[in-house]
Parts: sequence; structure tokens; C-alpha cells
Amino acid sequence: MLIASLPSNSHFYQNAPETKSLSSQVVTGGFWVFTLRIIEKILRFIRIVILARLLSPNDFGLFGIALLSMSCLETFAQTGFEQALIQKKKDIKEHLDTAWTTNLIRAFLLCFILFISAPAIGLFFNNPKAIILIRTIALAVFLKGLTNIRVIYFIKELKFNKQFIYRSIGIMAEFIVGVSLAIILRSAWALLFGLLANYFVTFLVSYIIYPYRPKLELNVEKFKELFSFGRWVFGSSVLVFLLTQGDDIFVGKLLGTVALGFYQMAYRISNMPTTEISHIISQVTFPAYSKLQDNIDKLREAYLKVLQFTAFLSFPIAGLIFILAPDFTRIFLGEKWLPMVPAMQVLVLWGLIRSIGATTGPIFYGVGRPKIITKLQLLQLFLLIILIYPLTMQFGILGAALSVVFAALIPNLIAFYITVKVTECGIYNFGKLIVLPLINTIVVILFVLILKIYWKTTFSILAFFVFILVAFSVYISVANLLDKFLNYKIWPILKNLNKVK
Repeated sequence: MLIASLPSNSHFYQNAPETKSLSSQVVTGGFWVFTLRIIEKILRFIRIVILARLLSPNDFGLFGIALLSMSCLETFAQTGFEQALIQKKKDIKEHLDTAWTTNLIRAFLLCFILFISAPAIGLFFNNPKAIILIRTIALAVFLKGLTNIRVIYFIKELKFNKQFIYRSIGIMAEFIVGVSLAIILRSAWALLFGLLANYFVTFLVSYIIYPYRPKLELNVEKFKELFSFGRWVFGSSVLVFLLTQGDDIFVGKLLGTVALGFYQMAYRISNMPTTEISHIISQVTFPAYSKLQDNIDKLREAYLKVLQFTAFLSFPIAGLIFILAPDFTRIFLGEKWLPMVPAMQVLVLWGLIRSIGATTGPIFYGVGRPKIITKLQLLQLFLLIILIYPLTMQFGILGAALSVVFAALIPNLIAFYITVKVTECGIYNFGKLIVLPLINTIVVILFVLILKIYWKTTFSILAFFVFILVAFSVYISVANLLDKFLNYKIWPILKNLNKVK
């Protein structure tokens, strides 16, 4: 799918047959990852719309507390071994059992801690109803720890078709169980049991699709080797959690469960498309960059194509979510969710920053410099700590959203600058690929605004999709003009998506 992640000129293909094979793997892998994420997000979108109608913001807030608790403990016990296994150039078979055993011990300890700390967490959020949900969600942690470690080869070797099978079955299980129980129970338990169904099915299928049986083994030397890389991933994971979930904790504590429900829903909707784009690209390009880490010319060309492809998709999606957020909320979620719209529109900017910024992470991991990410995330967290309290006190969930966006600006600008240096791509080449789709998106937003002003009939579901279709038509038309007069060169990249089979 993502031929954009690799060079595509004829010289490259004629003189580097190994990289040509890698290109084919990236394209095929990108297709499967993209398909998986599209299916997952369509199902989750439908589920959110259904559950938003059946459940209250308080139900989403309760589930959010349980999910936050699990995510918090998982993050602070992150080993980073999976990323270390992917980044290693040599065969990793001798490391698998040590990695699996470490994951299993970690999962057992997390379950125990989550179970005994549930009353304290419920007290922290002033909501005793969350205690039993927190204790139940601990099962998800244990199931994740039991999952077959061998599935790491799906990513390392870019065999995402197999990953598609075992992940899509889990996603379907979550959808069916979650929606069915929501109709029956009308409570936060529907969300929780849906999540557990996903984890349980994923655990079972991981052993069916890959006939490998790990054994208990803890080799000290192998552990140290993995941890030398994984410690930076651990630090980064902790910081990512605090950056992406810390605002949720703050909102839940300061503003209450209902406000948390609004805030988390605003976050999910506003970040869903752009975050998925970055997730797909990051998942495929990290192993690809690892293979290209010793060839700066091909690494640079690959990165610029990935950046251009990401920006081309992310900007218009973010722009449409921003301008159509009130209409989307009213039509699909209902009037009761309208208080979240301002926060949702601000968080769209955060999603866009994450999407473009996510192109830098695989570069740093791929060339073996994960500490850059950790340091930049530490700076971002420092800025968030300074901003979140005064802004949230002043503006509520809108203030929390503003603090997240402001805290992300400087660290991401630094990340872009370092990436330019690492890949030697030049500030002009980098900036051009950001500025042109930005200008295009501004044109689209202005066009949609004018269209909404003169729209005389009721804004229905049909009108909503008509607006989307018209907006993307305008975006493509402007892109053609940019390609013709400013040498944007986006179409060769898109055309090459189908060239490698």
C-alpha cells in the first residue's frame, strides 16, 4: 500500500534487488495494515454511534476510568522488548522465550496490582462504581501477557496478512459482544466485556495462526541485550501515556466522570482518522527504516515520500472534522453530546500534529536513536504540566484540549528539525511537503464555510456526506493546480501504490 515509504526511481530498482523485495513487502504490508485499520475503525465508529445512543456520558466515563487504570499500569511496566526485537538486525529466535517469560511475569504482577489498587483508584476519582470494573479489566492484561510472542515476526518480516487475520477476528468479537450487551445491559459493562472478548480471541488465534509454543526461560544475557534498547522505549511509553492519558486523569479528577466521558468521546472522534494514518505508516515504516538504516540516500528518499503521503491525507481529514464537528455530533451522536464540540475541534489540531509528528518516530527508532524521542516527550510533558491546570480551571474540557495542543508544538518542531538533520533532506524539501497541503486544506475549509452559509435546507445525513464529497473534490482539484504550478509531485506517489504487487 505504501510505496511512498520507499524510493521508486528506476535506478533504485535496477541496482538494489534486496531493497526491491523490501519495497514489495512494504507495499503488501501497508495494504494489510491499512485494510485492518479501516475495518477496525469502521466497526468502532458504528459501535460508538450505537453505544452513544444507548449509553450515557457517565457510562463512558466509568469505562474510561477502568481503561485508564489498565493503561497506566501497563505503561509503567513496559519493557520495550518487542521494539527491540524488531530493530535487531540478527536472528531473534534465541531471544523469544526470554521476551515471552518477561511479558508473562509482567502481566501477572500487573493483574495483582490492579486488583488490590482498585479501591484506591475508585476513591481517587470519587466513583466507587468503578472498582469492580477495574478489577475485571485486569483479565485483559493477563490475556495480553499470554499471547504468542512469535507474532512479532508478522511485523519484523512485514507479514501483515497474518496479523490481519488474528487481529480482525478479535475486533469482530469486540464489536459483536459490545453492541449485543449494550442492547441488553445498557451499562458500562458492555464496553468492558467487548474489550475482554477482543483480548481473549486475539490470544487464542495467535497460537492457532503461528504453531509456536514458547517456554519459560529467563536468560540474563538476552534480557540485558533487549533491555539496552527497550529501556528507551519504556521511557518513551511512560511519557506517551502521561501525554495522551494524563489529561484524561486530570479531567476525571478535577471535572468529574461526566466531563471525562465528554472529553474522551471528543478525543476519540477528533483523533480517529489522523491517528490511524500515522499508526499505519509507523507500523510499516519502522521495520523498513531499520533495514535501510545504513543507506542514508534511500532512507531520506523513503522518508520524504512517507511524509508527503501522510500530510496529503491528514490535512484534509483534520480540516473536515474541524469544520463539520457540530453537524457530525448532532446527526450521529445526539444533542446530549454537543457540549464536547469545542474541545473536539481543538483536539483535531492535536491529532494533526500527532499524525505529522509520527513520521519522525520510526526514523529515530529505525536508526537506533530512540533516546531522542524520550527526551522530546519529556519536554512535552513538562509543558503540559505547566499548562493544564490553569487552562482547565478557566475553560473546562476546552482548556484541557488547548493545553494538549500548546504543549505539543515546540517538541514536534524540534523533532522535525532533528529529522531533517538525520535524513539530510533539507528544510525547504521538508517544509514544502507540509505547507502545500496546508494551503489546500485552508481553501477547502473556506469553501465548506461558504457552502454552509448558503445551505438552505435541513442539514441531514445525506447533506453531511454531500459536503464531504464536495470538499474532497475541491481538495483534489487544488492538488492538481499545486502539482502543475508548484511541482508538488503527489500523483506519481499515489500511482505507484499499485505498481508493486
